[in-house]
Amino acid sequence: MTSVFPLDPVALTEALVRIDSRNPSLVPGAPGEHACAEFLADVLQSWGFAVDLQEVAPGRTNVIARVGPVGVSPLVLNGHLDVVGVDGMTHAPFDPMIHDGNLYGRGATDMKAGIAAMCVAAARAAGRRALHREIIVAAVCDEEFASIGTRALLAGGLQATAAIITEPTRLSVVPAHKGFAWLEVVVQGRAAHGSRYDVGIDANRMAARFLMALDRYDREELTTRTHPLLGRASVHAPIVQGGSGWSTYAEQCVVRLERRTLPGETADQMSREMQVVIDALHAEDPSFVATCTLGGAQPPLDLPIDHPLVDALRGACRTQGGEGHVDGLFCWTDAALFAEAGIPAVCFGPGDIARAHSATEWVEVEQIQAAAAILETVLAG
Repeated sequence: MTSVFPLDPVALTEALVRIDSRNPSLVPGAPGEHACAEFLADVLQSWGFAVDLQEVAPGRTNVIARVGPVGVSPLVLNGHLDVVGVDGMTHAPFDPMIHDGNLYGRGATDMKAGIAAMCVAAARAAGRRALHREIIVAAVCDEEFASIGTRALLAGGLQATAAIITEPTRLSVVPAHKGFAWLEVVVQGRAAHGSRYDVGIDANRMAARFLMALDRYDREELTTRTHPLLGRASVHAPIVQGGSGWSTYAEQCVVRLERRTLPGETADQMSREMQVVIDALHAEDPSFVATCTLGGAQPPLDLPIDHPLVDALRGACRTQGGEGHVDGLFCWTDAALFAEAGIPAVCFGPGDIARAHSATEWVEVEQIQAAAAILETVLAG
């Protein structure tokens, strides 16, 4: 860049949305985050930040920008550059449009508006007066798939006293969100000709028994596990696959589960609980045979609502005329990785997570501006 980009979070959101940064792990052949990272790095450098680009994988790049006294009570502002696919969108995904006070585009709400707000807030705070702490802006890759960006950031020894992840929260302060665990249950049958009821064991019907038991587990056990900001724990079976033909007893049925976890629940615990369900069915009928395997998992987030970071954000919201409302998120974010690394973390940003990944994605212009002002108040305080 040959000139300084304006300190305008809406203009920066538009510029970031124009750059296709679809995640290639989700969309084969997609370009990844590198071009978006290079652009943002140039902007931040023009604003006086010390900037590094970290290539986590080919074409998958983090931006790490620092301003303020090095090593003094560092606070991280974190957001992800990657976006999901664009099939079926109702508007041009990478041609941002403002209509009726809303900015439309893929990634507008999830989460290029949040990145723009945090970058402008940090630059404005640094320009107002000498900062009393270091601010680290981390715009990362791959949050939408495996979070290799934030994982690499933390594995590299990042030190910080707190982190604000600018995911869309409708300007609520979010100290808690759910985690998840993916489980695969393989139910065994015995293949046989469709006429041989005396030989065949139908894995699909056995899987139906498991699903009925899962329904009881959800109804009787998970409804009793609640969190004041997150509601109850839950489980669903998004994929059930079994059988090979009309006239063959299914030899195997695969049931994939997603378990949304609350603070205090672990992925290993989820696996053990599913094994209890399986063991009970086998005890009732020895012909029921199944195994459970834990796949991917991410931890929940749970920061006390009276933590100083929560107080600082709530106070800044009120200073800027907002409510400082505290809420929870049902989805997962990189905030949990910071918390797992011992760095207190909250989510706070413009937009509504309900619009993320949707056919019509938009964010309120007013919220982008308000988020930048609130974050600036926190950083300059």
